[in-house]
Amino acid sequence: MKINYDEKGLVPAIIQDAKTNTVLMLGYMNEEAYLKTNKTKKVTFYSRSKQRLWTKGEESGNFLNLVSIKNDCDNDTLLIRVNPQGPTCHTGADNCWGDENEQSFGFLTELEQTIAERKANQDNEKSYVADLFRKGINKIAQKVGEEAVEVVIEAKDEDDKLFLNESADLLFHYLILLKAKGFGLKDIEQVLIDRKK
Repeated sequence: MKINYDEKGLVPAIIQDAKTNTVLMLGYMNEEAYLKTNKTKKVTFYSRSKQRLWTKGEESGNFLNLVSIKNDCDNDTLLIRVNPQGPTCHTGADNCWGDENEQSFGFLTELEQTIAERKANQDNEKSYVADLFRKGINKIAQKVGEEAVEVVIEAKDEDDKLFLNESADLLFHYLILLKAKGFGLKDIEQVLIDRKK
């Protein structure tokens, strides 16, 4: 891989969790650090303050296990995907920006959070989701069944818009059912990951 190191022989290395896609930290590598990282499969940086190589985790045990290295379009920044062992930041935080390193499914994660809030506030009489939680697991499961049947019916027709709308209804109610049972998308993802093995 061609790397355009700067005038000091360094290249920025963005560290990203390979599973969650969370950016964990930014470090710098020289050629020796890059080669050592590839050889040991533990991310090694060049410390600009200490003027030496350092492998992340050499003191804490919180190694960054290498998954892949990609170069950007100008060959002057590396994206290094890792499986972190423990927190990445020296402060003990998951990453250097203080965010939790959790799996996100984009808008679906936001929707899960809204559903959790409605479950916690079931006295909200204007909320359809809170009403479903008040009615209990049988009603929620029944709604999932109804929506699944509607998806099957629309799948046999030619109206893509109706099919997508019914699919959205099914997914929405399934997320409610998952929350009612104490689970979320990350639990389903883990089952699928385990099956892949």
